[in-house]
Amino acid sequence: METHELLDRLALLYPDNDLLRDLRRAFVDDDRNSLHRIIRSINDTELTNSIRLLDNDMSFVTDSLSRGQIKSKMWIINELKKLNLDLGTVFLCAGWYGILATLIFENNLKVNKIRSFDIDKSVLDIAERFNKKWVQDDWKFKPATYDIHKIDYTGFAYDVSRSNGEIVELYDSPDTVINTSCEHIFDFDEWYLKIPKGKLLILQSNDFFEGTGHVNCCEVLEDFEEQTPFEDTLYSGTLDLKMYTRFMRIGYK
Repeated sequence: METHELLDRLALLYPDNDLLRDLRRAFVDDDRNSLHRIIRSINDTELTNSIRLLDNDMSFVTDSLSRGQIKSKMWIINELKKLNLDLGTVFLCAGWYGILATLIFENNLKVNKIRSFDIDKSVLDIAERFNKKWVQDDWKFKPATYDIHKIDYTGFAYDVSRSNGEIVELYDSPDTVINTSCEHIFDFDEWYLKIPKGKLLILQSNDFFEGTGHVNCCEVLEDFEEQTPFEDTLYSGTLDLKMYTRFMRIGYK
């Protein structure tokens, strides 16, 4: 008996069992709502709830939830767990949809607050959706639309919006600077010079020169290490993603 046939029979035998009914609908009828209910019953998080709400936006799903994107972000989480660092105040540069911030919070890493900066204003609302719980927690997470080249990494005053549209000025000084999109950064050396010595850095790049918008790829890890000199290196390694290799460095500048 095939799996879909077994689920069909079980749903007939136990018509009042919600989980069996949803399993049948998800796998036999390809019902996404049933699938999301199953996921929510197993792992009810901001991340899974946001994915459910954004499921119809295929461009979002295809880009931000690719296997490479997920593996790259979980690589960061797993290495940070091993290092057991206190991230303090984090500036997430080119923060995109803020999914890395969500993973940092949900994995209970030591962090005071996260400020996500991206030049694309269209990602702002989605970043807040993914991190709604921490936006509501005294703005433990807050995104803003800024060019990361124009940020003062010693201390930065910047504008954000309340839910009612009111503009508020915030001021923060980062303990940690994260940039997982170094391959996308024009004038990377100029940006890197803006970061003061002593800051904790978490950086990723890759060797995917053919990628759209990839203007700063590296051939090998050693090139990335030369591009991003650290005073104290805590981690430096590679991740094979089949189509390309991802590089990551964690350490103090």
